[in-house]
Amino acid sequence: MTNSKKISRRSILSAGAGIAATAVTTSALAGTAVSTPANPEGPFYPKHKQLDKDTDLTMIEGHTERAQGQVIRITGQVLDDNGQPVEGALVDIWQANANGRYHHEDDPNPAATDPNFQGWGMVKTDEKGRYAFTTIKPGAYPAEEGWTRPPHIHYKVSRRGYREITTQMYFAGEALNKKDALLLEVNEDLRNMMEVYFTEVDGVPQGDFSIVLAKVT
Repeated sequence: MTNSKKISRRSILSAGAGIAATAVTTSALAGTAVSTPANPEGPFYPKHKQLDKDTDLTMIEGHTERAQGQVIRITGQVLDDNGQPVEGALVDIWQANANGRYHHEDDPNPAATDPNFQGWGMVKTDEKGRYAFTTIKPGAYPAEEGWTRPPHIHYKVSRRGYREITTQMYFAGEALNKKDALLLEVNEDLRNMMEVYFTEVDGVPQGDFSIVLAKVT
């Protein structure tokens, strides 16, 4: 693969510059919770608006075919650093398709695109801080020589009065997790907050990715 077909580690990190400063780890005092660790936004956050950004990324409005790949469901709850649900938090996700390709003009990956995959979804949490998405398991993709990014989903979570978090959700048990440069930058004791186990529910793998936001003080 030529350099034009690679995503440099520098570009991934620079795209998330300053993110680490927003990932506040709260104190260990009684009644507090540790904020979800940050992970870089990366270079493939969507540049252009799209009409369909609902919670089912497997089906685009107006299309008759579903996205390629294994359908999964992700649920979760957004909490504050006192363990209380955060209503009305905006949960924004984007990811590669089943082939490891983003619906983004700057993605150099030669893998196949999927015109039926939405790739980007947004939802606000309910009164209990809950959210849910139906999507597909993203494929791994080459970042640079000797580094293949494991399957992951990008998250940006925000609510007025709280510190915005940009992070990534990883699939527990993936061998590539152990070699991923971005996951390895997270404190080892906190990585389990970002790695999600999936179990089958009504024939669809389902995982829970809950997120803790720190209040602005």
